[in-house]
Amino acid sequence: MIERHRQSYNASFDSDRYRSMLAAIENTYPGELDFRIAETPAFIDQRFTQQMIDTGSYIIDKILEPEFMARTERALPAQWRIPGPEGRPAFLAFDFGVCSNEEGHLQPQLIELQGFPSLFGYQSKLAEWYRLIHPIEDSLSPYLSGLDQPRYLEMLRNCIIGQHDPENVILLEILPAQQKTRIDFAITQDLLKIPIVCLTDIRLHDGRLHYLRDGQLNPIRRIYNRIIFDELEQQPESIRKQGELLKKDSTVEWCPHPNWFYRVSKFLLPYLHHPCVPTTYFLNEVKQIPPDLSQYVLKPLFSFAGQGVIIDPTPEDLQQIQDPSNWILQRKVNYAPVIPTPDDPAKLEIRLFYFWPEDAPKPIPTLNLARLSKGKMVGTRYNKDRMWVGGSICFFEQ
Repeated sequence: MIERHRQSYNASFDSDRYRSMLAAIENTYPGELDFRIAETPAFIDQRFTQQMIDTGSYIIDKILEPEFMARTERALPAQWRIPGPEGRPAFLAFDFGVCSNEEGHLQPQLIELQGFPSLFGYQSKLAEWYRLIHPIEDSLSPYLSGLDQPRYLEMLRNCIIGQHDPENVILLEILPAQQKTRIDFAITQDLLKIPIVCLTDIRLHDGRLHYLRDGQLNPIRRIYNRIIFDELEQQPESIRKQGELLKKDSTVEWCPHPNWFYRVSKFLLPYLHHPCVPTTYFLNEVKQIPPDLSQYVLKPLFSFAGQGVIIDPTPEDLQQIQDPSNWILQRKVNYAPVIPTPDDPAKLEIRLFYFWPEDAPKPIPTLNLARLSKGKMVGTRYNKDRMWVGGSICFFEQ
């Protein structure tokens, strides 16, 4: 989207250097990368970046409204209400599609949002890896708010570990070695020196949560939570029972508390009214099927990675939904083919990371994640057979 940088990158692209980047990742983290990395980063100008940040500020103001907690209370599933103080969401992520508006100009459109961590460690390393294969100018940075990598990592460390001993702070996930995001777990462990703990290794001892490591029980003071409880629902009974232990200790600190996954989610979209947020309705509040239904997409509220989304819904699809209060009807956006590639141009989606340190009045935009696609669905699990698609990162004009 910055033409000069795009032309320079495409003209100098070397597939051998790209393969050498993949080899460097594999050599450092053998067998951990389980999704496709795009051949290119994205280059984003100041105007578009500011539009995303302004939209993020609008969303954050909504989250800070006094009625927000009461408004989002019904988003919390009864079976997974976790005790203990929710505090505030240490992490937020907002996903924007790069779209064309009615005037034909590029404009960000909010696709999803989450009060949940993302690939915070991996994306910091990915920026370094891209610089190995192309001389990206120092005037471009993947970081926001004037941050650089050391200050970003220090903020991440403060948010996750706080004042605790790292051995008492755990990265908690369901079967982490099987997750597609496991490379981020490994990098986070390297950066912060906190253990990666599987839910199956959690124990309750004297009313407090511990984790089992090398035959020893270690107390847990703080949990960097990577568990998606909807995924936990799909696990065997033995693992679901392990999840019940998380309700037994109300003293453990969460980062972020699991309830924020539901409060800051697609559930919030119908309450947002902004030029960069597509019109969205709770399905149970749709009294009459829109005559232009082909211009909408049907989404379950709490699915992950695009699962369950119906891109081209029919009236029959709407009528067959058993729990319409847990679905939204969202107006489609027009993704622009903004990244020239050797064959078809690619579409782009950008996720902005926000951290909320204890001493900050509001969440702070910090880093980003990008996804390139040439299909209807945007995400690393889609159109993997194409080239110049997959996970990536943006370098912002400073």
